[in-house]
Amino acid sequence: MQGGDGLRITALSLADVAALLSRVGGKPVTAEMVREDVAAGAPQNPDGTMNLVHYAAWLVEVTRGD
Repeated sequence: MQGGDGLRITALSLADVAALLSRVGGKPVTAEMVREDVAAGAPQNPDGTMNLVHYAAWLVEVTRGD
């Protein structure tokens, strides 16, 4: 993960998303898993980064089946 000023949850690399979710979720999450979600429609910023809040909302929507 990035150092210095810390992470910006509105602009994380896919690898940073995976590392963060692995740390807080208790299950390993890989960048490939996040890429698969992007391919399935998960929101991504125009520069290829992800907004963690938007991604989490997408995951909830997919899980609920809405």
